[in-house]
Amino acid sequence: MTKSFGYAAPEKKATLEPFAFERRAVGPNDILIEIQFCGVCHSDIHQVNDDWGGSIYPMVPGHEIVGRVAEVGANVEKFKEGDTAGVGCMVDSCRRCASCEAGLEQFCAVHTALTYNGTEMDETTPTFGGYSTNIVVDESFALKISPEQNLAAVAPLLCAGITTYSPLKRFDIKHGSKVGIVGLGGLGHMGVKFAVAMGADVTVFSTSPTKEEDARKLGAQHFVVTKEPGALEPLASQFDFILDTVSAPHDLNVYLELLKYNGALVLVGIPGEPAAVLAPLLVMRQRNLTGSAIGGIPETQEMLDYCAAKNIVSDIEMIGIDAIARAYERTVKGDVRYRFVIDIASLKSIAANVG
Repeated sequence: MTKSFGYAAPEKKATLEPFAFERRAVGPNDILIEIQFCGVCHSDIHQVNDDWGGSIYPMVPGHEIVGRVAEVGANVEKFKEGDTAGVGCMVDSCRRCASCEAGLEQFCAVHTALTYNGTEMDETTPTFGGYSTNIVVDESFALKISPEQNLAAVAPLLCAGITTYSPLKRFDIKHGSKVGIVGLGGLGHMGVKFAVAMGADVTVFSTSPTKEEDARKLGAQHFVVTKEPGALEPLASQFDFILDTVSAPHDLNVYLELLKYNGALVLVGIPGEPAAVLAPLLVMRQRNLTGSAIGGIPETQEMLDYCAAKNIVSDIEMIGIDAIARAYERTVKGDVRYRFVIDIASLKSIAANVG
């Protein structure tokens, strides 16, 4: 077995606390990653609080993981010791169903083994995430990371990056596309970066006028404060694509009205309440309302390579593990520009003192 040390939620809505545990021994197809950085995703908070139901405790959150390969199994070909590797939102799947064979492991018809708050393929052994000193993962579910980038700022790409990159690629966003990004947070700021890099004309929709300067620094050409009366009316039927990153309940119809014929509103945020949609807004202009969830391993690697080539990383605020409770509070309030990342060295020092 492989000893590990992390921070875990012992029960629903609990404050995270030190947690010693064991991971499996490194098998012939596995690599052992000594974690250096782990992003703090808003979904970590939802899972700790059991907002979506089905949470498993104790829970070690974290699925935006970057670190150094410390050990490789006998059959491993993709990595060698000393390489930089990443782990995103999943660590295994059946690999045989139609989705897996298409490189869409996140939609595995049998079982997707989530990086945390899930189970291994036996559907019994719990998975523990990246708020920890190390992780053992099959090489097929580890991603190659360019060591030349800011590794702390790369970590959020493993969730926030692929979550926004995937739908933009699926809808063929390119030079001349008119794109809207709803919300400028951890997801939204990455959506802006990718859409701008793809050559789109980008508009950010936000309730907060204070974010206009940031939006323009990120490359957005336009900024709309949605709570201002009449702000959206001149924009009716103008957009090819709108990426909605907001997880709070809000009116989708106002954004559907902004789409051109056959335009798409793609949801990547997950509000806690059902949304009412006016059917005529879809029917009369053949508009599309759909969702998107991360990406498969091939597309995630493509995204990382794209980011390395374009020098795209997340805007981050680094914290020690002892600041995680405050980071959760600030994330809920939207008080972060734009992703917290845990320096796992802070966790290793605590582990050393615990002995």
